[in-house]
Amino acid sequence: MTPKLYHLLQRFRADLPLSQAHTIPASWYTDAELAEWERRAVFTRHWLVAGRSDQVAQPGQFFTLDLAGWPLVVVRGEDGVLRGFYNVCRHRAARVAVAEQGTADRFRCRYHGWTYDLAGNLRGVPEFDGVEGFCREENGLIPVQVAEWPPLIFVHLGQPSCSLEEYLAPMPDRLRIFTIEKLHFVARRIYDLHCNWKVFVDNYLDGGYHVLTLHRSLAAVLDYKHYTTETFRYCSVQASPMRAPDPQREDASAAGVRKGQLAAYWWLYPNFMLNAYEGYMDTNLVLPLGVDRCRVIFDFYFAEQPGTPQSEQYIAESIAVADRVQQEDMEICEDVQRGLASGVFDTGRYSLRRESGIYHFHQLLAQDLRSDMK
Repeated sequence: MTPKLYHLLQRFRADLPLSQAHTIPASWYTDAELAEWERRAVFTRHWLVAGRSDQVAQPGQFFTLDLAGWPLVVVRGEDGVLRGFYNVCRHRAARVAVAEQGTADRFRCRYHGWTYDLAGNLRGVPEFDGVEGFCREENGLIPVQVAEWPPLIFVHLGQPSCSLEEYLAPMPDRLRIFTIEKLHFVARRIYDLHCNWKVFVDNYLDGGYHVLTLHRSLAAVLDYKHYTTETFRYCSVQASPMRAPDPQREDASAAGVRKGQLAAYWWLYPNFMLNAYEGYMDTNLVLPLGVDRCRVIFDFYFAEQPGTPQSEQYIAESIAVADRVQQEDMEICEDVQRGLASGVFDTGRYSLRRESGIYHFHQLLAQDLRSDMK
């Protein structure tokens, strides 16, 4: 660790009560050296969402993902076992699986034709006769740990300190009221933002603070006065009772597609969000692409199956509401990133009423970033 990075990591007090705390400094969102340190210190220590159960439901099905710079492939083997590997050929480091998802009986690197079975074993090595000291059995794909909590697939790039079940607690139990096991994946949308991934997470975790000013359609169906935030070991939930909007005074466009008694917005450290309503859920996976760029993958789930004109219209309107909210969030997040990079902002304060979720995130982040300080 360089002296500069050591100094940057000392600039946040994670031990203060919320009423006295200052936010992480702007440099944590703009410094390239810190971003690379963060990639290894944060994203190799925790269970991370990688994809969906339906993508690997049958033997031979696989999906690929670039997760904070780590190329991965997850596959359901011919034996039914779910496995994950770094998507990197052991010969010259090209990807062995190029498609975003699909079905295969083997992975064959398109560069020099090295071939691996679905258990990661190296099977085909063209024109390698006479190479001394080469052991085929030692050159299979490098594995990563995989676990499943339907409808999601998780990977761990290091040595887990706890099981996935422990890591998620109490999110699965608290989500039972939404019967998400009855929802069906319908669509995916991908958004690229010009902001640090943490800016997007901060925005999500501000306890609804920005909803009244930025998201008029969403604000019209939430009982903002009773909007609450609870934090747990590795996750938090923002919850709000639902209400019927006044169409004479409010934007009621979300009322027809955001229903039920309760809205629950779950966040899982470091980069995953799950938004649940009656008969509907969307998930948001935030992937860092650089110090000032990130990608957000939205997956949409519905109780209603597509296929009829009524269901197709309902699904289209629901996704349109989510897209509108996301566009509003994208604009403000990119605005914030410009302010953080301007040099005139350093740290801010937390709203005691609204922003305990952000402080919780920053505390977890600081704990990871400082864990290997030497």
